Amino acid sequence: MHNPISTFKVAAADLSWTGSDLGRPECILAEPDGTLWVADNRAIVTKIAPDGSQSRLGEMPPMPNGMALEREGSLLVANLETGEFLRMLPDGGKQLLLDAFEGRPLGSLNFVYIDDSGAIWLTISTRTVPRRKALDEPVDDGFILRLDALGKPELMARGFYFTNEIRIDRNRSHLYVAETTAGRVSRAPFNADGSLGRFETFGPAPLYDGARVDGITFDAAGNLWVTELSRNAIVAITPAGESHTIFEDPAGEQVRAPTSVTFGGADLKTVYVGSLVLDRLATFRSPIAGEPMYHWRR
Repeated sequence: MHNPISTFKVAAADLSWTGSDLGRPECILAEPDGTLWVADNRAIVTKIAPDGSQSRLGEMPPMPNGMALEREGSLLVANLETGEFLRMLPDGGKQLLLDAFEGRPLGSLNFVYIDDSGAIWLTISTRTVPRRKALDEPVDDGFILRLDALGKPELMARGFYFTNEIRIDRNRSHLYVAETTAGRVSRAPFNADGSLGRFETFGPAPLYDGARVDGITFDAAGNLWVTELSRNAIVAITPAGESHTIFEDPAGEQVRAPTSVTFGGADLKTVYVGSLVLDRLATFRSPIAGEPMYHWRR
């Protein structure tokens, strides 16, 4: 069967832009009605309404990073700088949910993910201080937690090179993890008891020479979309493990430091790209819809 991703390319002329005056829009969440929630380091989040109007909500020290949307409307937020896992309520108030594990500060909390069962997962990139050292001198001290029904963290896996975004495939056969400083995606099968089996690389390892991968997400055809920082690229890894570059801008003329890919729009074919440095979201159309997130299944 033909996979449309194998011939899909995005040129600079294909890009449009969403939002303005955003502050480090690292993570984006899209709702079915067109609302976007964008991490903003001057608040917690910027809400972009379907009509394009913007409002900042919440307050926390920099820097809000990965986010997930609960079905009742609260946001779960990972603060990379403080290592705090928080819930932002619809009125902008916040609750501290977790800031320590194994009797130590949590570390550089990068991402929060809600799987289809409603379970909450957290990725900790590193416990190295300062965090920059783990980027300059790669170390495999990253790990993944899953919270039980009472919010107690359970260690699911460790030994990652700067753990970044994670995803679970549609069949719930594997968990996928972006390892930033290894420049690769790794995956592990689920065992019958819900634990994770042995990790293996998925796709090229590294993605490119000198690659730094960041965000990952699935489309409805099972392709895993990956953002890559060194070439300002978006790459798709097919279910067979073959990689295809959708977009790249090595000189950073349009897109710089892409961190995440979010599918939105009523048909889930509008792609929004997060960034560490831009103040707006690169946007384009995909021939394949994205895989719906947990909060789309309300």
